Amino acid sequence: MENKFGKLYLCPTPIGNLGDITERTLKTLESVDLIAAEDTRVSVKLLNRFGIKKPLTSYYEHNKREKGSYLLDKLKSGENIAVVTDAGMPGISDPGEDIVRLCRENGIEVEALPGACAFVTALVSSGLPTGRFTFEGFLSVNKKSRREHLESLKDEARTMIFYEAPHKLPYTLRDMAETFGGEREIVIAREITKKHEEYLSLTLDEAISHFEETPPKGEFVLIIRGAEQKSEPTAAAADAETLIKACMAENIKGKSIAKIVSETLGIPKNQAYAMYLELNK
Repeated sequence: MENKFGKLYLCPTPIGNLGDITERTLKTLESVDLIAAEDTRVSVKLLNRFGIKKPLTSYYEHNKREKGSYLLDKLKSGENIAVVTDAGMPGISDPGEDIVRLCRENGIEVEALPGACAFVTALVSSGLPTGRFTFEGFLSVNKKSRREHLESLKDEARTMIFYEAPHKLPYTLRDMAETFGGEREIVIAREITKKHEEYLSLTLDEAISHFEETPPKGEFVLIIRGAEQKSEPTAAAADAETLIKACMAENIKGKSIAKIVSETLGIPKNQAYAMYLELNK
């Protein structure tokens, strides 16, 4: 027998510019039975702006356990529910991921609508590599936990993305400089899509100095270049070095050594000869 469960909709909201809300999101918000909002006071302003009158209930980090059960019961009774965050995509650095998990575990359909997301917008505008990246969200307010988190990323080669609040930014930048090195490149995106949107391309040391002179205001996305990878000698290079040394011990001349290495290991003669010269210094 087919169940008559409702559906959960994840509805992204503008991260600054109200013009970024999609027609599909508006139609969905108009059609659902209930809207679960991170902060109802913020969401009601958005709904009023677009003339949407729907019941609102709060769903945020500190009530997600009990409210999750409440929303699940509503969905099981056949109601459709939209989840919205204060700004951006629900489920990114907010409890939206918890209600999605509950729905998946209970056979309730989830539909995520595409839309605004601060870290994606910041990343593609940063000029740093976008092919591989890691989103790390907000760092802990606890100094020890924050440093442990950063230390775990010390050798991370992918572009790293963080969210940060203005009052924590100076401490975070100092800890990042200590962990990654003051010369590491960072792009700081501030107030994305808003009137005072700003992108700063700096080193971590420069960023620390900048915000000592200019107190941080607004919400920030931090994009940090990944660590440079130390090249490890390949197996072929190691074998070549061993063979070159053996040939040198037999007093074989350099060009002959290059030919032997090339024919034995498939390494280009000029590369093999360069290795011989390096070892013969």
